[in-house]
Amino acid sequence: MKTRILGTEGLKVSALGMGCMNLSFGTGKAASVSDGIKVIRSAYDNGITFFDTAEAYGPFTNEELVGESLKPFRKEVIIATKFGMISDTGINSKPEHIRKVVEASLKRLQTDYIDLLYQHRVDPNVPIEDVAGTIKDLIQEGKVKYFGLSEAGADTIERAHNVQRVSAVQNQYSIWTREPEAKVLPLCETLGIGFVPWAPIGTGFLTGKITPDTKFDSDTDLRAVFPRFTPEAIRANMPVVELLTKIANKKNATAVQIALAWLLAQKSFIVPIPGMDKIEYVTDNSKAVNVKLSIDDLQEIEKGLSNITFKGARLNEDLLGLSEE
Repeated sequence: MKTRILGTEGLKVSALGMGCMNLSFGTGKAASVSDGIKVIRSAYDNGITFFDTAEAYGPFTNEELVGESLKPFRKEVIIATKFGMISDTGINSKPEHIRKVVEASLKRLQTDYIDLLYQHRVDPNVPIEDVAGTIKDLIQEGKVKYFGLSEAGADTIERAHNVQRVSAVQNQYSIWTREPEAKVLPLCETLGIGFVPWAPIGTGFLTGKITPDTKFDSDTDLRAVFPRFTPEAIRANMPVVELLTKIANKKNATAVQIALAWLLAQKSFIVPIPGMDKIEYVTDNSKAVNVKLSIDDLQEIEKGLSNITFKGARLNEDLLGLSEE
């Protein structure tokens, strides 16, 4: 597995990370603990050293699963988790709450430090300088190593970075969700901040396994209320899957591998974290780091995308919380 560096503080990770959320929450029935451990450890066996979780996933159960799975090789992996999206009052990044969450996350993760700690969503009621200052203190105390932001806009990122260096920004980004290219990615490049795309394979859409007839359980699958996963939107957005499949057939690869390789080809500081809840997905996704897209391939993709108008907003703000472009 190839490696990449996030930020300027020396955070070295596998070029492809693992989003662990789906094992516990969000896209269907949660996996059993034993099955979840097998999937996470298979990712490690495939060279993945970067694992993403959050207190909100479950809630709480995903951190517990990640902690148990990675306990045997804790020093060899990078664990990223998040604070601030859930509390008795909703989004909460007050300094005292951050400290409370960190202590709880450390216990669930069975560790004495968090490698990368993200603010899960920007809190409009707490100055980002106060958030960054709190993380700076936690870093000095040895409880956190690196600071990250999720779904943050350029202004927020820059203000936070002025207080405590931001090592990574985690925003939604994929071949069909390209908003970060306008402001956030250029800023990350300027400031030396790593970029970690969540939903890099379109929350499963870019696999080609979802059709207009696919049913999503409203009790267990967030996509049941995502605007891009209505039957009408799926039908309208199918050309992007056809485009990926066309390229994949030429490269002896899969549509998923092309979607991930496309992201890896955009910038050297990008590290996608596809959600993987089955061992076969881990095996397939891991091969993306070895797929080489030529300039001609990338131009063909851009040309194909220029003829596609995607239907449906990228996420449901009421469900996922505030976000910034």
